[in-house]
Amino acid sequence: MTIDVVREFLAWCTLINLGLLVWWFLWFFFAHEWIYKLHGRWFNLSEDRFDAIHYTAIAFFKIIVIVFNLVPYLALRIIS
Repeated sequence: MTIDVVREFLAWCTLINLGLLVWWFLWFFFAHEWIYKLHGRWFNLSEDRFDAIHYTAIAFFKIIVIVFNLVPYLALRIIS
């Protein structure tokens, strides 16, 4: 496996994961009430707690994508 293959793999992983992140945010933003009602059937959560969980998870996912996909990709772009 060459560096070019790894770099291309990381680029695709970054794009796919950022796409998932945007998709998640858009669903959360535009379908908030529907998602809250759906999850409210399964879990006893206040709306504030529900929002806090989602914003925390979105932030965590974004950090993971940056650290494990974007930074290695940029590092490989710099060295080669």
